[in-house]
Amino acid sequence: MTQTIGAAKGERTEARLAYRSGYYSRALITRVGTLELRVPQDRDGRFSTELFQRYQRSEKALVGTLAEMYVQGVSSRKVKAVTEALCGHSFSASAISNINKSLDEALRAFAHRRLNEPFPYLILDARYERVREAGVIISQAVLIAVAVDGEGRRQILGVDLANRESRTSWRDFLLALNERGLFGVQFAVSDDHEGLKQAIREVLPGAAWQRCYVHFLRNALDHLPRKLADDCLQELRWIYDRRELVEVRRATSPPGSPSGRPSIPSSAIGSKRTSRRRSLTTACRSPITST
Repeated sequence: MTQTIGAAKGERTEARLAYRSGYYSRALITRVGTLELRVPQDRDGRFSTELFQRYQRSEKALVGTLAEMYVQGVSSRKVKAVTEALCGHSFSASAISNINKSLDEALRAFAHRRLNEPFPYLILDARYERVREAGVIISQAVLIAVAVDGEGRRQILGVDLANRESRTSWRDFLLALNERGLFGVQFAVSDDHEGLKQAIREVLPGAAWQRCYVHFLRNALDHLPRKLADDCLQELRWIYDRRELVEVRRATSPPGSPSGRPSIPSSAIGSKRTSRRRSLTTACRSPITST
């Protein structure tokens, strides 16, 4: 206060800029409880404490924690119960909503940031979430783009909502990434969705495409008897771990073939009976329809 008004209490000086005007009370909600503060003030409103901003009622660290709980999907009711237990104060749903509005600007800046470096690898996927639209809960597709830069670091490039997965929705999503500066994509990975593959060919014509390993394994298990699913999954993983195609072909050759061994090594699937392993290998060799 002395520095702000240019004079100590009771001091007479020509350098004085304002006069003290007592104190006002402020309750500040913190992680250790509610603090009752006496904040000095001057007649002209020059002084402002650095402890909190004007009209702020909660500690910044506490507000950040509430926002993080919201991002992690904690309901307003649970947030109210947790804060009441921790700091003796409960926040209403509207108060939590107002706090989370502070995230909008940061999210907007993140979603529209420029992409100023090349990303050789692009991973595309979607998941469906229930979203409130005009008071009605509906299911919408959340389109996600994850990229890997030249140093192997993974980054989320974009997230957007669409009514459903389609060529148009994916095409618009990829065009928006291009407008933000996406370049240098050499390899795109996604599931076998036909609309997504068409969008990649249209927007990223120079990128090679590969079907997602995880999605392929899930699709493969849909075509197998349940009792063979676990063992076949291990065999497929063993195949994916091979560096040379020749080794895979030799390991999966039919019994008695001159090209190599009768089946995948037993170490890949554990200690199983020979007859069961043969039936397992036959099942894994069956053609799988893309889904």
